[in-house]
Amino acid sequence: MDWDKLRIFHAVADAGSLTHAGDTLHLSQSAVSRQIRSLEESLNTTLFHRHARGLILTEQGELLFDATQSMLKRIDAATARIRDSEEEVFGKLRVTTTAGFGALWLAPRLAKLYESYPDLNIDLMLEERVLDLPMREADVAIRMKEPSQADLVRKRLMSIRMRLYASPEYLAAHGEPKTIEDMAKHRLICQNPSSAQVSAGMLLIQELLTHDVEQTLTVNNYFGVLQAVISNLGIGVLPDYIIEDFPTVVRVLPDIESGEVPVFLAYPEELRQSKRVAAFRDFVQEEIMAHRRSRKAMGAD
Repeated sequence: MDWDKLRIFHAVADAGSLTHAGDTLHLSQSAVSRQIRSLEESLNTTLFHRHARGLILTEQGELLFDATQSMLKRIDAATARIRDSEEEVFGKLRVTTTAGFGALWLAPRLAKLYESYPDLNIDLMLEERVLDLPMREADVAIRMKEPSQADLVRKRLMSIRMRLYASPEYLAAHGEPKTIEDMAKHRLICQNPSSAQVSAGMLLIQELLTHDVEQTLTVNNYFGVLQAVISNLGIGVLPDYIIEDFPTVVRVLPDIESGEVPVFLAYPEELRQSKRVAAFRDFVQEEIMAHRRSRKAMGAD
């Protein structure tokens, strides 16, 4: 089967339009249309339903699109490995992690990585969904539990805990709780117990809610919880790694915290020799060590 036709088919299926695919491929709409028609004739099937709003894959088209997508991921992986045989660290590195860790801890530190490797381009994907690394949905993952997927290189980076924090202004206006029962007098800011989050955090929130807490503000990520805390809205459940970058936030009820949450860095076995991955891995490990030293100096542990 002609790979060029498959490449054009994939671009059309991805764009849902002959015109948009042509723009991406630097081909005219008529040239793209001829290639699709030729591919359909060679397969003796219809790959697209034509509608006024664009092109929709037929069942046969879906099957072919799945195959071409898998092929392109393998080509991307091979290209990355070939490029990584060079001495320089350059190109795109797709990193996935949770919204909280990515926005509050990782992103503010990336300037140091770019200073060392200006030709490295990070594609930071912040979501709670666990992306499939062996299928190259991402190159590197930082997750709040040990990855279960096979054929991954994994390294435990650190452990975190969920704790209670408030702003000095809020505590001055509403008083500081002395016992967990005192939380009934305060607004609790946290992730909704049913939202995607680490189980240790969910268990802590559930425990707090059993103490007659009537005022709550729930947010679907820790960045939102932090913004509410520093805006003096209440007492928030937040991961302990925020303290270094937000030193004015005060920990309350220091005896109350979640269980330990391990943080792992993982990447596919096939990228073990990747210089881009190695550069990112070493950078994160160095920042973790600096983070630990800073926490120890602050007495945060």
